[in-house]
Amino acid sequence: MSSSLDQRTAPAPEGSRPTPLPRRTRAYALPEVRWALAALGLFLLALPPYLLGGPAWLWGALFAGAYATGGWEPGREGLKALRERTLDVDLLMVVAALGAAAIGQVLDGALLIVIFATSGALEAVATARTADSVRGLLDLAPATATRLLADGAEETVDAGLLAVGDTVLVRPGERIGADGEVVGGASEVDQATITGEPLPVAKETGDEVFAGTVNGTGALRVRVGREPSDSVIARIVRMVEEASRTKAPTQLFIEKVEQRYSVSMVLATLAVFAVPLAFGDDLTSALLRAMTFMIVASPCAVVLSTMPPLLSAIANAGRHGVLAKSAVVMERLGQVDAVALDKTGTLTEGTPRLTDVRPLPGTGLDADALLRLAASAEHPSEHPLARAVVDAARERGLALAPADAFAATPGRGVTATVEGRRIELGSPARLLPDTHHARVHPHSDTRPAHPDTHAAHPEADHARVHPENDPAPLVRELEEAGSTAVAVLRDGEPVGVLGVADRLRPDAAATVAALTRLTGRAPVLLTGDNERAARRVAGRVGITDVRAGLLPEEKVAAVRAWEAEGRRVLVVGDGVNDAPALAAAHCGVAMGRAGSDLALETADAVVVRDELAAVPAVVALSRAAHRLVVQNLVIAGAFIAVLVAWDLFGTLPLPLGVAGHEGSTVLVGLNGLRLLRSTAWPRPARG
Repeated sequence: MSSSLDQRTAPAPEGSRPTPLPRRTRAYALPEVRWALAALGLFLLALPPYLLGGPAWLWGALFAGAYATGGWEPGREGLKALRERTLDVDLLMVVAALGAAAIGQVLDGALLIVIFATSGALEAVATARTADSVRGLLDLAPATATRLLADGAEETVDAGLLAVGDTVLVRPGERIGADGEVVGGASEVDQATITGEPLPVAKETGDEVFAGTVNGTGALRVRVGREPSDSVIARIVRMVEEASRTKAPTQLFIEKVEQRYSVSMVLATLAVFAVPLAFGDDLTSALLRAMTFMIVASPCAVVLSTMPPLLSAIANAGRHGVLAKSAVVMERLGQVDAVALDKTGTLTEGTPRLTDVRPLPGTGLDADALLRLAASAEHPSEHPLARAVVDAARERGLALAPADAFAATPGRGVTATVEGRRIELGSPARLLPDTHHARVHPHSDTRPAHPDTHAAHPEADHARVHPENDPAPLVRELEEAGSTAVAVLRDGEPVGVLGVADRLRPDAAATVAALTRLTGRAPVLLTGDNERAARRVAGRVGITDVRAGLLPEEKVAAVRAWEAEGRRVLVVGDGVNDAPALAAAHCGVAMGRAGSDLALETADAVVVRDELAAVPAVVALSRAAHRLVVQNLVIAGAFIAVLVAWDLFGTLPLPLGVAGHEGSTVLVGLNGLRLLRSTAWPRPARG
């Protein structure tokens, strides 16, 4: 039973683009299927003349053809293994069939060959379908791209020949040929194959795009940022191919046992043949009993018990946006009994968003008017906080006014003239004299402060704040809620305060609860953020154990301490400053949005769609795969025990022994493939 995924998903040579493979492998395209069909056809043609007493040369030739077509490939593989001093079960099956033919049981031997070949064909089809499911997770990059030359001319080139620094033109509706940065044009790009985002994402100059994503209605000029062989999609394809070739610890253990078991089985077969013969049994009867014993005692079903469930789980998880790098990873995911979560980019979205718009009374502005003024002034800025304000205005459908005399002053904020009024936005500590707000913002996550809004300037001119219109209470309220406060001034007078924060993921609390149920203990929060911000987020999702202000090496130390206590720790992070902890943990899972480059290299699994709820779902799926492995081993062991006992203490007909042995092999194979069904994916936790 030597069919493996790597025979059909060989990795691309270093430096080349992966070769596009068909979405769904046709069964007839597999050699195992063609040979099995040929053997079955010849067997069926030979059966009528054999049973009706036809000429021996006719049914003999047809049976010989069935032996050859169904047995030559497993026989060849078995001989190769024998040359490497290993005993392959395939060779034992061929020897048993030839032995049956040698004592006149031509029909029984041919039946063994046909059933064995059919079983191998079913395994090959199942393996190929699993590989198809895995390969179908992401669309491959296009075969060609339009490269722009220095003189402005265009040329169509193989996308695999693009080099870093090349500029490519992506027309509306085309797939982007390489990872890179937009240097001209604007459009919306469907990134569902990479990030799982259901809606197209607006792209303009400076934005990053990925190979394999689909351009919308605009034209883009993209400067290639990575070699095609190093693109996100190419690495994901290679990673999935590696998953198909790796073997879980259980599988490796079974293969070690298989070698010893096969040798023991050969010795036992010789004993089953020799002992009855020594006590007067006839040669034909003793040889037939020995051949039957060798067939029913073969560990084919045991060997096939492990990988189908794990590979099916990998494929199913991949269809739902979780890429496990190997069968080892899929097995380890179900073993975890402790979880450590990062904050920024994991429990939270990792992107600043506008949370509050608070106009001051007496200014004549409502929330939309205040936001329109602020967004108009911030529109020329590229800072993330400015983008959050502008994006919020666009979401509300506000028409922005042109901004003149725009200036960004480090340590103070931005200034612009909007509709003839001087608008200023920045840190309340720099623009307002008496806010007394905290200097360290709760959501900072130890990252550099906004260069336009948060640096200290003792000599900065403060606005005059009237006591009856004091924004200080609003500033304190927003900062106590975990937001960054941004003061808005009009002609030197405060008119309102904006709150910007990194929002909690909607499924964070449900995910924490699901992980608690799965592991028996609540997850731990490991973050480099300050204590107050970390505890605020932890309290909202139900985490009580908080380790804040940690450097990357301190996160690793915490993980190793838990591992030393015998825990099997799952670390979930964004793959940037969490990378060392991801590598040190029993299993590391990276969220796909932030730091995806490092996540693909470091983590054991990647949540491509950036859905936190997928983490407990894949843990539950791994445990389901483990249960199927145990079920398969019990089924295989029971079949072997019953059939061997029947043969030793009774008279087991060879055809019945063949049917029982191969039937158990097919049964455990199909049982393992149950995890390919969409319904096998656990319902994710939802907020």
